[in-house]
Amino acid sequence: MGEKQYLILLDVDVRKRHYHITEAGHIVKFSVQLEVYVGNAWKEVLRYDCSHDFVHKDCYNIQRSKRKIAIRLDYEEALTFADEDLDENWEVYRERFLRGDFP
Repeated sequence: MGEKQYLILLDVDVRKRHYHITEAGHIVKFSVQLEVYVGNAWKEVLRYDCSHDFVHKDCYNIQRSKRKIAIRLDYEEALTFADEDLDENWEVYRERFLRGDFP
């Protein structure tokens, strides 16, 4: 079993948290999360994961309300999609979050 976890600073107030576990070369668990530093704390903005035994995206607004959206991809595809989505769209997600909207 292989486990990887890392943080990538995207800007002074934005980071991506990546975590995954593999077994026999296949992803069996993952989480990719975008966080923004607001009010002296890191806040979740958007998280892709496979908790509850299905791939989904949790979107948060600055008031801490949450929306859950199911994603119909296998774990490997979803992990790649999540990493690429956050790498390409973090600035828009941060802007929406700080405005009070869902990313």
